Amino acid sequence: VKPSKSASSVFKHISRFHLPNPDQKTTANVNLKAACTPPPPPRPRKMASANLKDEKWINEGLSVIVIGASGDLAKKKTYPSLFQLYKMKLLPESTTIWGYARSAMTNEEFRQKIKEYLPVDEEVSSFLSLCMYKQGKGYGDASSFADLGSSITELEKKSGKKVAFNRMFYLAIPPNVFGDAAVMIKVLAMADEKEGAWTRIVIEKPFGRDTESFNELNLVISKTFSESHLFRIDHYLGKEMVQNLQMLRFGNRFFERLWSHNDIQSVILTFKEPFGTEGRGGYFDKFGIIRDVIQNHLLQVLTLVAMEPPPRFHGPDAGDLVRDAKVQVLKAISVLTVDDCVLGQYEGYTDDDGVPDDSVTPTFACIKMFVNNPRWHGVPFILKAGKALNEKKAEIRIQFKEAPAAAFMFGVDMPQNELVLRMQPNEAIYMKTNVKSPGFSNEPIQSELEVNYNTRFKDNINPDAYTRLILDVLRGNHAAFVRADELKVSWEIFTPLLKALENRESPPIIYMQGSRGPAEVDKFIGDDYKRNKGYVY
Repeated sequence: VKPSKSASSVFKHISRFHLPNPDQKTTANVNLKAACTPPPPPRPRKMASANLKDEKWINEGLSVIVIGASGDLAKKKTYPSLFQLYKMKLLPESTTIWGYARSAMTNEEFRQKIKEYLPVDEEVSSFLSLCMYKQGKGYGDASSFADLGSSITELEKKSGKKVAFNRMFYLAIPPNVFGDAAVMIKVLAMADEKEGAWTRIVIEKPFGRDTESFNELNLVISKTFSESHLFRIDHYLGKEMVQNLQMLRFGNRFFERLWSHNDIQSVILTFKEPFGTEGRGGYFDKFGIIRDVIQNHLLQVLTLVAMEPPPRFHGPDAGDLVRDAKVQVLKAISVLTVDDCVLGQYEGYTDDDGVPDDSVTPTFACIKMFVNNPRWHGVPFILKAGKALNEKKAEIRIQFKEAPAAAFMFGVDMPQNELVLRMQPNEAIYMKTNVKSPGFSNEPIQSELEVNYNTRFKDNINPDAYTRLILDVLRGNHAAFVRADELKVSWEIFTPLLKALENRESPPIIYMQGSRGPAEVDKFIGDDYKRNKGYVY
């Protein structure tokens, strides 16, 4: 049988091996029948979510109110995400988007500012026509919120639609004014619940800076709204690879069988940026890399990797079922100390505007923690995050234990298998797998069984995290949002360490910009992760 011209591409599509020449059938055991079969036709373009036409809210009215609409978060994230939902027809027909801030602007001036952050698209003009602006004196000013509430109600009535009008408030404001805005919304701007409408509040991080500040903030918010109203957003929970964890773990029999201390050597969660604070040093220095990335983003990912299977991932109670499982993971993690981490600060950080010359704020941290339950006993979870490093990368890396007796059977050390979920750049899932080197050699070589989202699913819509999460708010799906008890336990884990660092008990190690971080990290990780130095992805 003569292979078709597409045999090589099909082979590469199924599994990517580092062979000298994959077209030479003598160097790879390719199934010729499969290779000669033409590839399937492209899949039809799909929506970013399931069909929504039968969901109640999509057939009702909607008022979106962005509090802090003139700020960077609203302009760069919130409005572009709302535009994507509009473009994909994932907003109700009767939708109005209100912006509220202290800056003086007309509707048209505001629309021009928003337009700068939207893509060049023929539907931008019609989207901007939905956008209104209200200036207020402040985020706790009663007269301003009364005016906002009455304007929203008036426009809803003018629509002539005899449906309930739901309201989603997006708080793109600093946490110190969350409480003021929440009280004003509750008193003066709620949707008419007597008509069956709902009000939902989206809150951006940071959710405090330690246990004490979180408790103070949460006390104000929880007195005003119940958890059913609140959607605390962590955009990492909206990333495709993070959301894929549930399907990958529990939708594939072989993964769940391997998912414990019996087979897993270590779990490493990594966040790397190749640039420093670059003018944001004054803001960053108040938080540091642990608060900015590890205590929220990476810890949330850890809970999804480690949690026990919840009864359901869908349905009205799925949000609480998933978050119950996550909380149990957090409760099994011991309080952290300075002995559980290596801290670094890149050379030149203190030269940034607003950073004190004697700052000990870490721009890099590697933290080792353990989930003390029967499934994960003895497995280190290593969380690494840093700025001014050698590359941009965010990934989940699970290293499995050595293949039993493989070194004896083959007479050589066998690299350990790894499952990698790459969140950025270029989303992908790949399994590092050992195969025989091509030709006469009997040496093992490590290659990948890979799914690359850019090529495998190029005809599918893959929305960004904020777009996905805002749609979840509209649908009332809480699973990808952070509950108060999760935050409470997570701050209890990290606060003693953060207090010790503020007391200068463990000054950061200076590292060169463009490096992998402090050299001490490799010794700190030790044999918890065994690197295959000959492997190149």
